[in-house]
Parts: sequence; C-alpha cells; structure tokens
Amino acid sequence: MNLTVHGRNVVISDRVQDYVEKKVGRLEKYLPQIREARTELVRRETRASADRYTAQLTIWAGGQILRAEESSEDLFASVDAIADKMYRQIERFKGRRFKSKRRDAAAAAAAVELSATQLPDDMVKIVRTKQFVAEPMLPEEAAEQMELLGHDFFVFYNVDTRSLNIVYGRRDGNYGLLQPRVN
Repeated sequence: MNLTVHGRNVVISDRVQDYVEKKVGRLEKYLPQIREARTELVRRETRASADRYTAQLTIWAGGQILRAEESSEDLFASVDAIADKMYRQIERFKGRRFKSKRRDAAAAAAAVELSATQLPDDMVKIVRTKQFVAEPMLPEEAAEQMELLGHDFFVFYNVDTRSLNIVYGRRDGNYGLLQPRVN
C-alpha cells in the first residue's frame, strides 16, 4: 500500500508519520486490495477546541474509494477516529460487496428528468474543476460507492449501457439514475 501523509498548518514529524502509518497500515489486513491511501491532517483556529484538528483518510482499493473524516481537539485522537471510522466502512463495504446482487429493473429503467434553470451569463462562474477516473461498474455498485463516500451523487461508467451515468440520492431515501441521451 502506498501511503501519503499531508499536513495543512500541521508539521508532519516522524512521530506523526509513524503513528499514521501504524494506524492506517492495520486496515490493510481487513482489506488487502488497498492500493493507495492518502491522509490529510489539518489544524484550524476555531473557538471550539473539539474541532481544532481534522484528519481525513481516503483509500483506493480495487476501483473503489472509501473516505473518512473526523475532528477532535488532539491530532492523534483524530487519527484514531478516522482509523475506527474507516474500519467500520470497510466492514460495511465488504458486507455489501459479498452479498448476492439483485438488479432492481424498475430503478434502472426509470428515467429521471431534471429541468435546468437558466442563469444570466454574468452569474455563472466556475470556481473549481476536478478530474476523476470514471470506474466501470453497475448502478447498484455506484450507489454503494456514493454512500461509502457520503456524497449526494456519484459519476461512473455504466457497464450495461456503456456510457457515463450519475446515481444520486433522492429525498425519499431511494436512488435515482441519470442516463444521458443525445438527441
């Protein structure tokens, strides 16, 4: 496993590096296919000392991404918390992964239409661009990945339709699938 540790407003001493490597390294025995792990440690000046140190851990394992983030008043406690949280995510991920997968034909066939509101040209401003690898997977796997990441939507390459799709969480607790169509 390739582990990188970055710090923002935090000096990554040998002691901190070793501690993170020890904690994150233990996760590999629960999920051996971990290729890469990235830990970001951030110190913020806040009124609430309980949120002073934030640790974020992102793991890439066999085409899947798992992410955990925790804040506390101590840097080492934050690292402990993300390791524990990631362990729970790995257990949940493995449980979902190895259960038999049934396709929900009704959900996959449902077409979702979104109406876009036009904004004046002077109000549209792109402030960030992000590139990512769209992993080939089924919509059900994409929904699992979205839940594991804690995101509202997830872009993926649908192996059934051979196109980019977006799965998103609906307010009613179900999922929606956006499949682009060219007129």
